[in-house]
Amino acid sequence: MNKNDLPLGFGMALAQNETAMQQFEALTTKQKEAVVNKTKKINSKKEMKSFVSSLSEGSLQI
Repeated sequence: MNKNDLPLGFGMALAQNETAMQQFEALTTKQKEAVVNKTKKINSKKEMKSFVSSLSEGSLQI
C-alpha cells in the first residue's frame, strides 16, 4: 500500500500528525488496509482528526 492508495482526507490528516504517520507506516499491510477501511466510514474533518489522533496515541483498535 502506498500513499496514493490513501483516502485524501486521511492522507492530509496523517501529514499533519507526524507521530500518527510513523505509527501507520509501522503497521503491516493487512493492518494498514484495516485502518484505511475504517477511514471510509468517517464523514467529517473533525472525526478524521480524532481518528488520526487515536492512531498516534496507540489507542486505535485494529
